[in-house]
Amino acid sequence: MSDVTEKTTGLSRRSLLKGAAGVAGIAAGSGAITGFPYVMSSEPKVLRYLGTAVNEGDDIAKKCFADTGIKIEYITATTDDVTKRVITQPNSFDVLDTEYFSLKKLIPSGNILPLDARKIKEFDNITPVFTKGELPNGKKIGGQGTAPWKVLYLESETSKTFATKPTEWITLIPTVYNADTLGIRPDLIKRPINSWAELLNPEFKGKAALLNIPSIGIMDAAMVVEATGQYKYADKGNMTKAEIDLTMKILTEAKKAGQFRAFWKDFNESVNLMASGETVIQSMWSPAVTKVRSMGIPCTFQPLKEGYRSWASGFCVSKGVSGPKLDWAYEFVNWFLSGWAGAYLNRQGYYSAVLSTARANMEPYEWAYWMEGKPAEKDILSPTGALLEKAGSLRDGGSYDDRMGNVACWNAVMDENDYMVRKWNEFIAS
Repeated sequence: MSDVTEKTTGLSRRSLLKGAAGVAGIAAGSGAITGFPYVMSSEPKVLRYLGTAVNEGDDIAKKCFADTGIKIEYITATTDDVTKRVITQPNSFDVLDTEYFSLKKLIPSGNILPLDARKIKEFDNITPVFTKGELPNGKKIGGQGTAPWKVLYLESETSKTFATKPTEWITLIPTVYNADTLGIRPDLIKRPINSWAELLNPEFKGKAALLNIPSIGIMDAAMVVEATGQYKYADKGNMTKAEIDLTMKILTEAKKAGQFRAFWKDFNESVNLMASGETVIQSMWSPAVTKVRSMGIPCTFQPLKEGYRSWASGFCVSKGVSGPKLDWAYEFVNWFLSGWAGAYLNRQGYYSAVLSTARANMEPYEWAYWMEGKPAEKDILSPTGALLEKAGSLRDGGSYDDRMGNVACWNAVMDENDYMVRKWNEFIAS
């Protein structure tokens, strides 16, 4: 692990409070650490929430309003467009939900406001995957790419420099994360799949798809290139220009040979490709697999011998947010980490940043299935109530420790130079 990893151990919300204003001072007037149910205020509490569809949902918004009185107005965009909007239209949103890999581009813009860890009730209970680069059982995990613990802290409230040791100023308050892999249609492939290399197997010519988000798609490509034995990267998530060129050359050759059916950017597009059988193997997100399965169509989030590519998301706010709206933002983040939303997203196949509160909002048999790798004692339902798995089923990839313990890398670094983005877009346009 990096020096940053070692230096970020031992952060405590209580230790951050020492020498500061104190609990009473922080709570007074902030509205951030209040109980439920909410007290109706004369001013409507509305937050414009910018993000992808990953953590959004009408059910989440309705439950948030019921518990806090905060109305969430979703502004949904693709990952790339979220980043562009932050840089060009910082006053068009209040709360930002984005991934850690975007921070090396967003932080220099000065358009997002870090949040104060002292005002986050559950900060001490956030999984060490974010703060130390290890599982709760102490096992270290792969740190290639933009691992969240490398970019979690800023030197000060107004700093544009990542801190190498814990501070109270957090770039993104962690929310959810996962270990991603390929999705497959086992009923159409009809043989075992155990390597990323299969994405370029000519057997699936015209039936493969790749995620068209540069910082994620290039990581899937790098996993494939390594799996085929064509190249070994020093850090797949922070490639040199020569490595980017090599990766794009291999992908371009496969594209010209007709390997890919599509390059998807939208969650629903990935679902439709797999559900229709237009693709049988592709980059895929866990909730998309969940959605296909809820339609009664076989789909597997396939464990692979080379390990998983991981990602993580979190919350911050626009630099233009202040006063009561900033108080509401803290209240919303605290509500989000209090358990209901975490349990909802866990049932999609994600992992909550605060496992303890998510667990308290799940049935024991649900936790055993989703998190412990145990056979389902009862039928497993999606967050919307659709049947996902019948009693006796096992989750793809096994337990939380099995999945996160086999993370090989995180999404790629995105910075102001954008060489990787330019080369990726040239590949898509070729």
